[in-house]
Amino acid sequence: MATVCINISQKRVFSAASALLSKGQNSIPAAYYRGGTSRALLFHKKDLPADRKDWSPIFLGTIGSPDVNGRQLDGMGGGISSLSKICVVAPSDRTDAQVEFTFVQVGVKNDRVDYAGNCGNMSSAIGPFAIDSGLINPPPTSLPIIDGRLPETTVSLYNTNTGKIIQATFPITSDGLETVYDGDFAIDGVSGTAAKIQLDFISPGGSKTGKLLPTGNTVDMIDGFHVTCIDVGNPCVFVMADELGVSGTILPHETDERPDLLQRLETLRVQAAIAMGMASAEKDVPPSIPKICFVAKPVSHRILSGENLSADEVDVVVRAISTGQPHKALPITSGLSVSAAAKLEGSVVHECLSTAASSKNELVVGHPSGKLVVGAHYNPEGELEKSTVYRTARRLMEGKVFWK
Repeated sequence: MATVCINISQKRVFSAASALLSKGQNSIPAAYYRGGTSRALLFHKKDLPADRKDWSPIFLGTIGSPDVNGRQLDGMGGGISSLSKICVVAPSDRTDAQVEFTFVQVGVKNDRVDYAGNCGNMSSAIGPFAIDSGLINPPPTSLPIIDGRLPETTVSLYNTNTGKIIQATFPITSDGLETVYDGDFAIDGVSGTAAKIQLDFISPGGSKTGKLLPTGNTVDMIDGFHVTCIDVGNPCVFVMADELGVSGTILPHETDERPDLLQRLETLRVQAAIAMGMASAEKDVPPSIPKICFVAKPVSHRILSGENLSADEVDVVVRAISTGQPHKALPITSGLSVSAAAKLEGSVVHECLSTAASSKNELVVGHPSGKLVVGAHYNPEGELEKSTVYRTARRLMEGKVFWK
């Protein structure tokens, strides 16, 4: 009979292999929501490790990053910045908020886990999530249905990234236990209709820099371009498409084909961030903020759906770059910055407005997927009191999400 000899080194290899084979996947309770034109995994803060430094492996593993192929097939991400997002939600101890949340932008091809700014689109999902998950106690009695209209609730949210309050108003069931998602409101970039969610960003100026105009100027000359640097919801930099030598109605895939343009915009973004006091050196500039957008006067043009957007349907045309990628719509916080900058005479955005825009309270912004309606209200002292935007959201999944 043959004798098999196994040395100590081989035993260690077999032991390690056995340990790997016996280890199952990690899991954590989660929900998956669409908010506006974005999607994200939502976690209750209580389900995550107490130390934030231990969050990154969970976020990267569940979302499927880094992925050199840029598809995130091994996770819940969708291969673009608007689908590579996380929100962490908890009850708030503040007197002016019921819920607090932290937004996390996760890199697609890299392992960046960025807490620098907020996401306006995903902000629309936080109030509904708080209701659906029982984070907010329902009313003690059933709510009345008046004239066939479902009751609405307003949830005060505190965003930890920006230190700002957002009030979300949306319909709920008569027992107050669930959000109502069915409705007849449509937003460009999302097929179908849903219930309207109103987001009021309270005193949104100076979200990261402490100033509405971080440089102190309405217009600055940076890297040879006239730019407006403004901080509403998130810091944003605006430059005219004409100065870049590019059409203001270029579509995202066409922008992707212009690495020279993307590099020029990134260089400008980094220099503007330093001028805004957000970083002292290029290496310290966050990848997600400030956002950079190029703006143009309205002209009739084709959008991503193949439809034509007429010049008289919008007040200004904007194209946004988010973490180095052309955005297929417009980040909500960038939309808030557009609305605020539009009311500042001489700003880059103001110079690109249609003639009709000066007499309107709300601004219709043209983006690659269609239109976004935003509003900004300044008080007589020139302080930005509130910015408003309307979104839709939907609960897509809840349960457990796994990672290796």
